Amino acid sequence: MNAITNTATASQPQSDIEKIKARQKATWEDGDYADFATYMHAGAVDILQNWDLESAQSILDVGCGSGQTAIPAAKKGLQVTGIDIAANLIEHARKAAARAKLDVQFDVGDAEDLPYADQRFDAAISLIGAMFAPRPEQVAAELARVIKPGGQLFMANWTPASMPAQMFKCVSEIQPPPSGLVSPVLWGDELTVQQRLAEGFTDIRLTRKIYPQWHYPLNEHELVDLFRHKFGPVKRAFDAGTPAQQTALREKLVQVYRNNSERKNGILTITGGEYLEVIATRR
Repeated sequence: MNAITNTATASQPQSDIEKIKARQKATWEDGDYADFATYMHAGAVDILQNWDLESAQSILDVGCGSGQTAIPAAKKGLQVTGIDIAANLIEHARKAAARAKLDVQFDVGDAEDLPYADQRFDAAISLIGAMFAPRPEQVAAELARVIKPGGQLFMANWTPASMPAQMFKCVSEIQPPPSGLVSPVLWGDELTVQQRLAEGFTDIRLTRKIYPQWHYPLNEHELVDLFRHKFGPVKRAFDAGTPAQQTALREKLVQVYRNNSERKNGILTITGGEYLEVIATRR
């Protein structure tokens, strides 16, 4: 994540890919992402409402986390299936759906190997989720495989200029990504996305937007503490760092959050949450 590279991972041995996925799974299961994501929930609902899902009956949410978009979609009367690599987040999503008395299927699984039949869904969505799988070409192929012809794909992916991309760069100075791993934020680059989706999709519409309603009742230093304890990638970097590295990382993250936010009346609003909205039609 520390460099924007389009180096393919397809040539890597399967054993290396499995190690990468095991590391990613452990990272996203660390901390408490379900609680962390509550600060982003209102924005997730706003993004979902702007996607035209009314004509779809069956929806697949790839990288669904603890259900931030799957559950609101189910509340709209849609038949929703959510899948995520993190087992603890899927368990949280199941419990949340049960509390809301919603019939949502949540599965632990891999965006590169979706356990569903061909042309199973009317639409697929991914809010800052599928972009983190290590082999994007396989993600694109799997998304195309499970969506019906004429069905829609909706994605929101951090751009290379976004606050999260800046944050991941800081994290990578302590925990570098595996050699040859494709940068996740290339899913936020227009030319790259066009190339990845061209075979399976048409009418590809790409729009840069700012993540809405991203607020914290915290200052920049307190926000570092939240990320350090709740957000797996940042938590793991702090846990792996020496005291000197931890101090340096804290200072860099404070600056990243300060440069990408506004603070008013005790509320810090992230203004640097730039993402690429992807809307495409299955061929």
